[in-house]
Amino acid sequence: MFYSDEAHLTINAKQINAFFNQQLKQDFLSTEHGTLYYGFAIPEQAKKAIVISSGRIESLFKYKELLWEFYQNGYAVFIVDHQGQGRSYRHLKNAHKGHVTRFTDYADDFAIFNEQVVNAHWQGQRVLLGHSMGSAIAYDYLSRYTHSFSGAFLSAPMFDIYTKGTPKPIAKLAAKIASQLGLSHRYAFGQTDYLPVDFSVNELTSSEIRYQQFRALYLAEPDLQLGGVTYGWLNASFEFIASLVDRKVDIPLFIASAGRDTVVDNAAQHALAHKQTQAKLKSYPDARHELFFERDEIRQAVLSDLYQFFEAL
Repeated sequence: MFYSDEAHLTINAKQINAFFNQQLKQDFLSTEHGTLYYGFAIPEQAKKAIVISSGRIESLFKYKELLWEFYQNGYAVFIVDHQGQGRSYRHLKNAHKGHVTRFTDYADDFAIFNEQVVNAHWQGQRVLLGHSMGSAIAYDYLSRYTHSFSGAFLSAPMFDIYTKGTPKPIAKLAAKIASQLGLSHRYAFGQTDYLPVDFSVNELTSSEIRYQQFRALYLAEPDLQLGGVTYGWLNASFEFIASLVDRKVDIPLFIASAGRDTVVDNAAQHALAHKQTQAKLKSYPDARHELFFERDEIRQAVLSDLYQFFEAL
């Protein structure tokens, strides 16, 4: 397998951008609620398709390196910006506010994308790749919809939220009460418009070059920027998380857990994995939240496991 690496990222930038602008077909998909932005690319002799459900504040633009790498390795790739993310439709006048009415709305959109885009262009084997919030969306989709995915790789899945200094029961109660009082469109306590923090204090990755590329992209493309979450988003997410105890998925799952994660609560990943009959969980002790944007030794270990998992299906 080919692995993209930090040492050659700058050198390969021209090739990555050429792939993104020429091979990756990009368009808008209309839904009754708004338009979703998506992209896909199918190499000759493609063996499988990887359908990607990305995380919060993410866009397919952020996934240039990973999409290019998958394409180099003979995988067809499909990816969509979830509602409220990237270039897809947003709910509120302040587009920086991360908001959703019901968490299940994400998977309902994802189902439309699969029906109208993936099914139209790919009839072979397909596997699902989720990251963070996108993993929760993927799990919701797999548990509620009839589908043809043969397996799913879930990176740092948001099966619960890491609430840091705030006790979780208080965070849940505050989100619920604020939503009941009509404040669901307000930023949750401590949340703001998009704010790029310095690499030295970031919680997402220990790869400086990948982090700086992400921030440079969002500086150059302001329409991709997204700030913190609203009380409505937080309440909808906690309600969805509470429903996970009753959800089952009937295909093989690989849960990749970031050992140094301070965005999602890893304990929930272990609890859910134990309830599944075909779930494997592996922890990457030195990894921060964004496993696919980590430094090479972590990222390649994760991707090696991903390729092995997908090829064995």
